[in-house]
Amino acid sequence: MTEKSATAFGHMANLDDSDLKGLDPDALKLAEMGYKQDLARKYTVLSVLGVGFSLTNSWFGISAALVTGINSGGPVLIIYGIILIALVSVCVGISLSELASAYPNSGGQYFWTNELAPRRYANFASYLTGWFAWAGSIFTSASVALAVGSAGVGCWVLTHPDFTFKSWHVFVGYQVVNIAAFSFNCYGRTLPLLGHVSLWTSLISFFIILIVVPAKAPTHQHAKFVFANFVNNTGWSQNGIAFIVGLINTNWAFACLDCATHLSEEIHHPEKMIPVAIMGTVAIGFVTGWTFSIAMFFSMTNVDDLSATATGVPILALFYQALGSKAGAVALEALIMATGIFCLASSHTWQSRLCWSFARDRGIPFSSYFAVVDRATGVPIRAHFMSCVIVAIVGCLYLGSSTALGR
Repeated sequence: MTEKSATAFGHMANLDDSDLKGLDPDALKLAEMGYKQDLARKYTVLSVLGVGFSLTNSWFGISAALVTGINSGGPVLIIYGIILIALVSVCVGISLSELASAYPNSGGQYFWTNELAPRRYANFASYLTGWFAWAGSIFTSASVALAVGSAGVGCWVLTHPDFTFKSWHVFVGYQVVNIAAFSFNCYGRTLPLLGHVSLWTSLISFFIILIVVPAKAPTHQHAKFVFANFVNNTGWSQNGIAFIVGLINTNWAFACLDCATHLSEEIHHPEKMIPVAIMGTVAIGFVTGWTFSIAMFFSMTNVDDLSATATGVPILALFYQALGSKAGAVALEALIMATGIFCLASSHTWQSRLCWSFARDRGIPFSSYFAVVDRATGVPIRAHFMSCVIVAIVGCLYLGSSTALGR
């Protein structure tokens, strides 16, 4: 056990030589960091990749936040912004992979901070990092739940033109989706399968939309529109500011790359497999996000109609433009919603592991209660439940402000 691990701010398992006998190399590595093996190592590299990519899900992120990019840079922002953020994400992914390989721990960033920061500041810096990481996971879940809830309401508005849209409709959809994703994470044995299903649901949905929309679009934009059309509806006179503001769209499409690191204690040989999952997420994310964006922009007929759509869901309006069929548009949006629900389920996995590991290190109130792994389900169900309750509470912000969660 390293000196820093032994004096860390939180709980460290008291292990003697008898505890170390019979441990496999992965558990022994964990013991060297001062922790016992509480979670079963049931994931494979493909299932971890499934969870990681399902959360990052670049093409879904582009589709869900399309309105921001349309108003803040238009096609130029999305097409070239993806390339820019992908290059940044490669650098981030390499850094995360190096740290995950050296310190495969569910705590991720806050644990690495405690190990690598100067001793004088390590505990405080680690504590702040842990809180910011967990809070980030909570708000990520909230934004995904809002995107899926908004999509569901948007589909109803499209098929019922006389329907009067209210904020509470999205709020109800938000809570329903949050509860559904919560249930997916309540049984540990099914989580690896969930990772596989999430990955293939996303990829199959991507390919269907990629083929159907351009094929059915009545007209196609010229290359200049896709690769050289800049739009600035932000209110800022400087196009550079508009471009920077719009990068939130493409940045969200590559967010949460650290997800796989928080599954380090649930996969064999994490020092090798976690980096594969992280870099695989970046690679698949770039290919799917970039090709999806190009295909959608070539299929647009009227950009202004997308921003002003009564559904509040620009990608749904794009589907309707291309297919000319409400049923067809709703069917394609249903694929995005299915992808989004699995994305939220992966986000719940991420946030629960962060909460559990942080509680294990006494970083949150009532840590001894939330640092428990339920033996019947094989998951930190208390940490999972509390995190989802907080996500549900955060959803109330939408009732006061439609932009509070990024819509």
